[in-house]
Amino acid sequence: MATLKITQIKSGIGGKRNQRETLRTLGLRKIGQTVERPDEPVFRGMVRTVAHLVKVEEVD
Repeated sequence: MATLKITQIKSGIGGKRNQRETLRTLGLRKIGQTVERPDEPVFRGMVRTVAHLVKVEEVD
């Protein structure tokens, strides 16, 4: 199963509350931090919410 490599590239400060909370739920706290999550619809939806704040790569 593929995984998503998610890297925060912009700050959540000044964003909407749900966007800041989505970053925390993904496990992102700092700019430049990277996490890996399974490629599931739940995480795809979270990434869509904060797409302008993160960079996403698919890893096998």
